[in-house]
Amino acid sequence: MRLRLSRRSLFAFFAVLGPGFVTASAGNDVGGIATYSAAGAQFGYATLWSLLALTLSLIVVQEMAGRMGAVTGQGLAGLIRENFGLRITFVTMLALFFVNTGIAATEFAGIAAASELFGISRFIAIPASMAIVFLLVLRLPNKIVERVFVVFSLIYLTYVVSGVLAHPNWSEVARDAVVPRIVKNPAFLVTIVGLIGTTISPYMQFFLQSQVVDKGSRARDLPAIRADIIVGSVLAIALAGFMIVANGATIFQATLHGGHPIDINANPQAVDFARALEPLAGHFAEVIFALGILNAGLFTAAVLPLSTAYIVCEAFGLEASLDRRFREAPVFYSLFAGAILLAAGLVLLVPKESLFKLIIYAQVVQGVLLPLELVLMLVIVNRPRVMGSHVNTRTLNAIAWATAIVIGSLALVYVWQSLTGA
Repeated sequence: MRLRLSRRSLFAFFAVLGPGFVTASAGNDVGGIATYSAAGAQFGYATLWSLLALTLSLIVVQEMAGRMGAVTGQGLAGLIRENFGLRITFVTMLALFFVNTGIAATEFAGIAAASELFGISRFIAIPASMAIVFLLVLRLPNKIVERVFVVFSLIYLTYVVSGVLAHPNWSEVARDAVVPRIVKNPAFLVTIVGLIGTTISPYMQFFLQSQVVDKGSRARDLPAIRADIIVGSVLAIALAGFMIVANGATIFQATLHGGHPIDINANPQAVDFARALEPLAGHFAEVIFALGILNAGLFTAAVLPLSTAYIVCEAFGLEASLDRRFREAPVFYSLFAGAILLAAGLVLLVPKESLFKLIIYAQVVQGVLLPLELVLMLVIVNRPRVMGSHVNTRTLNAIAWATAIVIGSLALVYVWQSLTGA
């Protein structure tokens, strides 16, 4: 009997494996790489403690999304429409579309920054990448594209090796990982809010819940869904931590010994952050960094606009399928194409020197908007008529509400600081 239960449990786990892992890993896109790199390069290990706190929050928030998808069989957008009506749904979807388009712009900005390292103009790289994105989405099955990019994502493991080879002071790393430390620098708050935004991006919850629904998962699969989410979240945060360590042990330490400091307000360039990989790659550091950025940029630029179009159409009950022609799903195709054109066009208009600054501040915007999404999720997940017996426990509510309140407070302080110049 034990063997039978064990086999059944393993089968259930592998049947739903993927959404939690892929969604958590999506935080390590261009915006994630830039933000984690900037945090380590500018403040050393001082921001590591925030990742430890974010790990628990990420797991709880994504578990709620996965549980809602498995129990209701609906995506988050559909649940928002049913529970809050069309007006709030319209405002939410409008905000989601523009925020996601901004994040897609950061992916193209990463592609542009990486292409510059190879001596290719962004005015050539961006149109070429747009053509590749349309080809990937409209001609190839999403699962094949997803698996290919996940394999190429193994290049991010170079940060782990580089971080170790740089011989950081591990006692300092351990201390800063568990003891909160505040740096008296206005950019520190910007960095913390950016770390929150890129680690728990608003779109990730919509994407995860839709993936769980698409897999046909049900309430009986919740243990496997939770395991997938926990594993994916821990691994994604660990990789983010090594990005910070690698940059802290190289670029930040070089700054302490008279090197050129990196300031996110001073328009840093891609080549500045590539130095974090020099302990491993030496003269090839720029190439590896550029390949990592290109992989992250193309993958998310292909997936995010498509996911956004699906989510918005789901919210309003509109036809959304790549199997349909344009005249059968005009809103779906218009949203998809419009998001790509807006995102790529924005990058072509931004000065070359401001590309990385655009990437980092886009993550900050996500951090500011995240509390609003969390409140909507918490209201829905605590309604017995929606979730039955699978509503949040007191512990989950305490963690989730604390996350929303703390992040919301930080966002308000950041907005006040930005408006007043305090």
